[in-house]
Amino acid sequence: MPSPRFPSIEKYLASLDPIKAATIRSVLDLILSKFPELQSKISWNVPTIHRNGKYVAGIAAYSKHLTFAPWSPTIIADFRVRLKKYVVFQNCFQIPVDWKPDRKLLTDLVKARLAELDSQSA
Repeated sequence: MPSPRFPSIEKYLASLDPIKAATIRSVLDLILSKFPELQSKISWNVPTIHRNGKYVAGIAAYSKHLTFAPWSPTIIADFRVRLKKYVVFQNCFQIPVDWKPDRKLLTDLVKARLAELDSQSA
């Protein structure tokens, strides 16, 4: 059976249990409040954050965890020491469903991704 398609972040969050939805909402709200030039939308059927059409970050819910993706294996590698308490993959890392967002980590990841995007367009 195919996964449902979500037309908006609100519909995505409504499909989740309240704890996962609250965690994802808090991550999105934190990033968008710190970086008001960014936009959020559904891409690839999960909440993502963009700047001028370029992916900055994404967050997705799974049965036992969430994943946060800064869309860059370079950034994941650069942050490997700071991510040591998480399960880390090439392009993302797992966070608990009831994670209290690490404000400094998220801010630094987004700043690094924005700098990477700036260097690619220069």
